[in-house]
Amino acid sequence: MLDTAPLLLPTTFPAIKRGGLETLQVNLGYLCNQTCKHCHVNAGPKRTELMNRETIDQVLELLSVRKVASLDLTGGAPELNPHFAHLVEQARMLGVHVIDRCNLTVLEEPGQDELAGFLARHAVEVVASLPCYLKENVDRQRGKGVYDASIAGLKRLNRLGYGSAGSGLLLNLVFNPQGADLPPAQEALEIDYKRRLWQDHGIAFNNLLTITNMPIARFGSTLLSKGQFESYMQLLKDSYRPDNLGTVMCRSLVSIDWQGYVYDCDFNQMLDLPIDTGKNRRTRVSDLIDADLSGHRIKIGEHCYGCTAGQGSSCGGALTG
Repeated sequence: MLDTAPLLLPTTFPAIKRGGLETLQVNLGYLCNQTCKHCHVNAGPKRTELMNRETIDQVLELLSVRKVASLDLTGGAPELNPHFAHLVEQARMLGVHVIDRCNLTVLEEPGQDELAGFLARHAVEVVASLPCYLKENVDRQRGKGVYDASIAGLKRLNRLGYGSAGSGLLLNLVFNPQGADLPPAQEALEIDYKRRLWQDHGIAFNNLLTITNMPIARFGSTLLSKGQFESYMQLLKDSYRPDNLGTVMCRSLVSIDWQGYVYDCDFNQMLDLPIDTGKNRRTRVSDLIDADLSGHRIKIGEHCYGCTAGQGSSCGGALTG
């Protein structure tokens, strides 16, 4: 796989600093039942990296001591980590809002029949990947059969109350562009998604989140192999909007990898750019229990233009209308 990391540093992106810590984003490992072209963590069925129980308990201690409001679980498919249920149960007992970044098809995997019910019982917010409402586009980007399995997963969640008004069970979908383009306007695309999914399948959901593809890992390698890397980076830079700087996710979030090391964001994690806390070693999750990161300078690179281009992009979707 071609590596874009050397092309992303140094950078002309403006310096930014942290605010208060509101969200802990935890990558539970790179094991996944899918292999998607746009995946920025290069996850797949053959990956063996998984967070162990000791590190997960350190995450729980950090949540408790620092009173972090949200726990954002990602992967790979985070549900395939054998300690997933323990982490969710304990975090919810602490009153932490838990988000599961679900690829939907994992709900239909053998041995996962109780997963959707587990998520509903613990009022876990499901942020589900569905890069298009058209079957041919989804299967082209994510693999044959993924669309049908995703629809089955969405229907399973709907039957439990996810996406229904007043249920308290949030179901948000994620759109990623098919190629080297910026996402369209989030609000307008959400209207199309809701109309088509309801008309075609009777599926309801709460919000659509549009996320820009980052020029790193598998997607970055694809850009290089197709000779599109430079033009895509120019698109991101030409679309830069400084008003997005105030709400980029790295100001209030830290990302923790499967080994327990800490980064400013999930993208820096994939680029092996660890958070800088002034120590002579890599910062671990246990180090954050007694550390206040407010005011710390965030490590930046050319990929940061991806979060500030156009409407802006974060794990919560567009930053501006």
